[in-house]
Amino acid sequence: VNKKHSMILTITAVAVLGATLLGGTFTQSQIGTQSFDTSKMDADILRQIQEMGGLQLVMPQAFSETDCGALESTGRNVVRFDLTGESVMLPIMGHTADNPKEYYGMSFNQQVPGPTLRVQQGDVVMMTLTIPADEVTGHGNDMHASQTSALKFDSVNPGEVSEYCYIAETAGVFKYHCSGVHLIGMDQHVLSGMYGIAIVDPADGYKKLMVEKTTPAGEIDRMFYDSDALEFQLQYNQLYLTEDGKYDGAAMFKHHNTGTVVNGFQFGYVPNSGHNKLINDNPNKNIFVAQPWNAEDLKQYQSQLLFVETGQPVRFFIENQGNEPVYWHVVGEIIDRVTQGNRVQSAATETWMLGGSQNMIVDMVFDEPGVYVAVNHDYAAIYTGAATVIVAGDPFGLNEKLEVNPPVASYAHLLGNPSDAVPPMGEQSIEHPKINLHGLYTDERAEQIK
Repeated sequence: VNKKHSMILTITAVAVLGATLLGGTFTQSQIGTQSFDTSKMDADILRQIQEMGGLQLVMPQAFSETDCGALESTGRNVVRFDLTGESVMLPIMGHTADNPKEYYGMSFNQQVPGPTLRVQQGDVVMMTLTIPADEVTGHGNDMHASQTSALKFDSVNPGEVSEYCYIAETAGVFKYHCSGVHLIGMDQHVLSGMYGIAIVDPADGYKKLMVEKTTPAGEIDRMFYDSDALEFQLQYNQLYLTEDGKYDGAAMFKHHNTGTVVNGFQFGYVPNSGHNKLINDNPNKNIFVAQPWNAEDLKQYQSQLLFVETGQPVRFFIENQGNEPVYWHVVGEIIDRVTQGNRVQSAATETWMLGGSQNMIVDMVFDEPGVYVAVNHDYAAIYTGAATVIVAGDPFGLNEKLEVNPPVASYAHLLGNPSDAVPPMGEQSIEHPKINLHGLYTDERAEQIK
């Protein structure tokens, strides 16, 4: 904007201008609660904003040590991360094979969340974002694990490719997300599915887990568990949808969501008809209070459970991708350790709160065979989708019932863990005995993953 004009554009103003002037991804219904008088704006300023295409920062592109060429020559390990931004139709709760119910989603690589990047602290990440020529809008990618100019996150037009590099200097879990079209519509793009995580493993490794128990005499007994762990990834978000599956910006501004999702699904990690049959000898007799993804013909969308062994270290990588806080709690267990930024924040806590775009690594050991439920302990979130069922050991006696020989320590050996909840392997990852295909993937993407 010309410096001779004294003006500050609020994000709301930018959104309104983008919708009014640019035909952007905002619609009038999405911003109906806002008030903005463009007649009082200088015509030259409006023209310049229109020509810019939104809130586009224009600065000289100086050579820096984060240029890809410079970083590749440093001798650091370089990890490529290739993404494609595409609009897709995705199923929502109530969808069946015979009666599809879908929403207008946006994705990285035709899946929600996008692929997980996993690197070692100190690695160079080379991120490439491709937008197909037939895509309806541009997209960007803001990687929170980076420490580089925000200009690199600007949107890429259909038919174009963008690339930038950075050093993953800080260990932890970090969000990445679409930055909209010069920031315009970023909310719609992210809340429609364009998000994912980068896991940066600490250069000196994960630490052993210490858990305090008590002896019968009431004395403290400190138990130490190996730093290798079975790992899961859980990403929380909200949906803001109209009846016909379109993004509802007005509802977003009021924080009136239509559902809470974990890895893109409402109630995606609850029993299905196959579990019903194993436990109740009847595929139609539900085990859990809500089982909206029951049927086998839902293929990759059929709900699945998380299976762990008792006494086994389990590591959860958790990110809050949405607008609302996540009060993370596991019904039936204690969170043994919370780590953020490679620093322990808490031990032996019942619940830990994550704000928007905040993350944590949780280490736990499930002591007893049983069924546990990881929830966002906001009751509205629980009842609209944020419940993840975890089964430890063999609480239903399936080893005996199915005559499994030798007996297995968890049902993962028989049924597998869901692919979208399993992150890429790291140096201190325990390999899952078996993985089943599960995720908010398009059919094309599901075939690729197979």
